[in-house]
Amino acid sequence: MQWMRLAKFGALGLAVVLVIAAVGQLTGAIPRFDLFGTSETDRSQPAVLQSIRDLSRYQAVAGDYQVVVDVEKDVAYVPDVLAGQRTLFVAAGTVTAYVEFSGLNADSIRVSPDGKSVEVDLPRAQLDKPSLDNSRSYVFSQERGFWDRLNSLVETQNQQDFYLKAEEKIAEAAASSGLVERADENTRQMLSGLLTALGYEVTFTDVS
Repeated sequence: MQWMRLAKFGALGLAVVLVIAAVGQLTGAIPRFDLFGTSETDRSQPAVLQSIRDLSRYQAVAGDYQVVVDVEKDVAYVPDVLAGQRTLFVAAGTVTAYVEFSGLNADSIRVSPDGKSVEVDLPRAQLDKPSLDNSRSYVFSQERGFWDRLNSLVETQNQQDFYLKAEEKIAEAAASSGLVERADENTRQMLSGLLTALGYEVTFTDVS
């Protein structure tokens, strides 16, 4: 029947238009658009307190770092224009160096017989895990092959790998930037100030 034939041609024409639009968005020839419109509803539950811990750390110093993670994934024997991707991820984060006081006991602080000086066994500073600032961490640029672009229309890319690599790079930078030594010095100055105010001459013994 004539109306059925027109309906088939209409459906075919719509499909062709959608395919052309999708390809145009993938290649960048046509700006991305939301055909049907989307909305977001936040149904997250309130945060629940799991536990409370007393801290025995002295936060001696903190360093702010920024790193650009450059990750490229290639598919063997396939041109980059068809498959593969390269991502530049900018990450910013903070690393804290701290001294753990929980292991200290009465034997760790020794007062001289004349009561004029004190010797303190001082643990070495340690680096905490990097804390990334999500508001300043983002994908700067991304180049993707055709199939990767097509796949991104139906799958949300997991960015966890970028964050993990960024944490690793920032941790390496913190370990080589003298943060631990600065934390050791700050801790000595803090304790020296307290004990000197009590009338003691202070010396320190570094312990692991």
